[in-house]
Parts: sequence; C-alpha cells; structure tokens
Amino acid sequence: MKRTIALLVVLMLALTVSAAFAETLTVSVWDSNQQPGIQQIADEWSKTSGIDVKVEVVDWDNYWTLLSAGASGGTLPDVFWMHSNTAQMYMDYDLLLDLTDYVAKDDAINLDDYYQGIVDLYTRDSDGKVFALPKDHDTIALLYNSAIFDKYGVEYPTDNWTWEDMYEAAKQITEKSNGDVYGMAVNTSNNQDGWYNVVYDYGGNIVSDTHDSTAIDSPEGKAGMEMVRKLLTVGAPQSVVAETGTDSLFQSNKVGMITQGSWMITSFYKAESHEDYKWALLPYADVNGNGQADPEERWSCYNGLGWAAAFNTANPDAAYSLISWFCAKEQQVKQAELGITMAGMPGISEAFANAFPGMDITPFLEAENFSLYMRPYTKMTTVWEDPIQQAGAFLDAWQNPEDPAIMEKACDNAAAIIRDAIAQGY
Repeated sequence: MKRTIALLVVLMLALTVSAAFAETLTVSVWDSNQQPGIQQIADEWSKTSGIDVKVEVVDWDNYWTLLSAGASGGTLPDVFWMHSNTAQMYMDYDLLLDLTDYVAKDDAINLDDYYQGIVDLYTRDSDGKVFALPKDHDTIALLYNSAIFDKYGVEYPTDNWTWEDMYEAAKQITEKSNGDVYGMAVNTSNNQDGWYNVVYDYGGNIVSDTHDSTAIDSPEGKAGMEMVRKLLTVGAPQSVVAETGTDSLFQSNKVGMITQGSWMITSFYKAESHEDYKWALLPYADVNGNGQADPEERWSCYNGLGWAAAFNTANPDAAYSLISWFCAKEQQVKQAELGITMAGMPGISEAFANAFPGMDITPFLEAENFSLYMRPYTKMTTVWEDPIQQAGAFLDAWQNPEDPAIMEKACDNAAAIIRDAIAQGY
C-alpha cells in the first residue's frame, strides 16, 4: 500500500512538472506583417521542445499599455519585443528576465556576432547584464511612385540626389498637378524614417552617442531642420497627413514620394500598384559643396528590436530557449529569407533582398554603407520625444512651414526639453 501511494505521488509530481513544462508560451509583437513568419519559426522550435507557442499581435499603442499593466502587477507575455524607447527603463527596474547567465552557457549565441549598437542597447550599463537579444536591424530608404514621376515629366531619384534635389522634384510634381498630387509627404511623427536623418546629414544630432547631450539647436542641427521645413512647403499639409497617413496617401496615388523603413517593405510589396513602387537611396546634404555624397553627409538611422522575456515568466528556461532559437544564426537567416525583416547580424541582408522578387530593395542594403547612427535614445526616451512634437516645440513649425523663424525657435525649445529630461535622469 505504501509503495502504491509513493508511486502515485511520484507520478503526480511528474505530471505536474510535465504540465508546467508543456504550458504554452505567449509571445507578443506589434507588427501583423511579421506574425506569420515568426509563428512559423516558433513552430519549428515547438517540434523539438514540445512546448506550444502562440504569437499574438497587439497594435503599437496598446502593446505598451499591455506591458505597462503587466509590469504593474498584471500578467506579462512570456516573450516579447523590446524597443529603444523603453528598454533602459525596463532594464533599470528589473522588469525583464536577466539573460546574462543563459547567454554565457549558450553555444548558439555569441554577442560579438550582432550589431554592436543593438547589443549595447539591451545591456545595462551599470552592471553589464544582458536583458534582450538582438532580433533584427533596419535602415531607411526613399520610396517613389514611378507612374507619378512619368505623368508629370519629372526625372527619377538617383544615387546622387541631395535633399535640395528632392525638394525641387517634389515642387515640380505639386505645381504641375495643380495640387491634385503632392510631390511628397512627411509624417513628422515618424522621426526615425524621416526628419531625424536630415538633421544628422547636416551635421547635427538629436541625442549624442553618449546619450547625455543634444545638438538639435546647433547651427548644423538648425540647417537640417531648415531643410525639413522647405520639404514641408512642397508636400502634403500636416492636416492631411494627420488625417490620412503618409502610407495611405502614397498608396492612393496622392503623393509621389515618402521615406520609409525596411520594416514596411512587405506592406508596399503586397499593394495592388506595387509594380510602380521603386526604392532609392536616401538623399544627402552636400554641405561640403563638392557634388559628392561624402560619408558625413549621408546618414541612415538604424534601430533593432530585442527579444526579451518577462522577469516573472513561469518558465524562464523555456522562454530563454525560444529567444535563443529566434536569435541563433540559422533562424536569423530564416527570418531574412521569409522577408520578415533584416537580421540582427551583419552579412545576412542579401537573403532578405531576395525575399521580394520583382521589387528591388537594394537601397536598404546600400544604406548599411552610409554613416549609420543608432536611433537616439536615453533612459526614458518618450519623456522628451513626445513633448518635442507638441505645441511650443516642433508642432508649431510643422503647422506653419512657411515661416523659418518658427522652425528656428522650435529647435531651441526642443533642445531645452531634451536637456531638461537628461538632467533629470531620463
């Protein structure tokens, strides 16, 4: 009898452990275009681990609300994406699973194999602990509608285009169409794929590499923002952009050009008129006046998401195993081949380019040869990033692009906001 009871106890314990190990891991992302490919890669892991994975899509705004609620006592997903806007805060408050020891014992992961800026982003400065592994990286390119350029007799963008050339082309389209079509559209709320790059091209910055200063109000920073102001005068008004969005305006044949990030390629590739959609290099700022794109005159912002796990996940070993699977080279290549996004490792981008037959996306790969800068961030980026877009700063300039003085004042006010946030430890 005692032997039978003992066997039952052992069996119950085994079943309990098995049940806990077999629980489904929840994975949260915010991009529906990436969800099918990520689920496919996760399902391959499930075949070997025996653990199901459910990849759920939550839109950008609600995603951060979900994580915030989970961090405040609710339930966090087991595995999820981290972003430069919030990573420092989540790491500092130990809301992410510490991956340091896991990485040290993992033969599949060598942090030297990834883009260093992304590794640094998810490594805590104070103690060198690692809280996320690089998922991907992205670059920026110019997207134009060749049919619109043909209709209005405007020459296509070239590799030697300056921002002034872009301004002139946009102006021609807007004027020749009598305002029926705008030459371009700038989504001022999308800083990474838009106006940030112009500032860096002209020699300014939003936040320094050391994350402790800004040069947005320097002569160079103001020169870049003056160029942004000029582009706004020949593009779709911000009231139209706010109502419709640059992507929708472009796909409705209402604008001839926009700038976009590599994470959006799939959306345009699947569009009905995608045969007219062409990618080109971002323009450059010819501040040296030699008619050539010198390295310091052509920049592309890059960023990289990180795969992280909840600090209180019920199955930390399984969560890390899945993260390691996503980030190991074989699956980084698979991610690129499926056209999910460019890899977090250098040297894999060509596989991504081949994922879109009939559409040449090599400008995104060529951007890797620009002067790349990591998307500007501080400990709590949104503390300053959101306010500089509001009234009293750049919103006034966005809404009144005809007045250069308003833009200059906006640069000064934005710099004050950023410096104040940094001084307060944000």
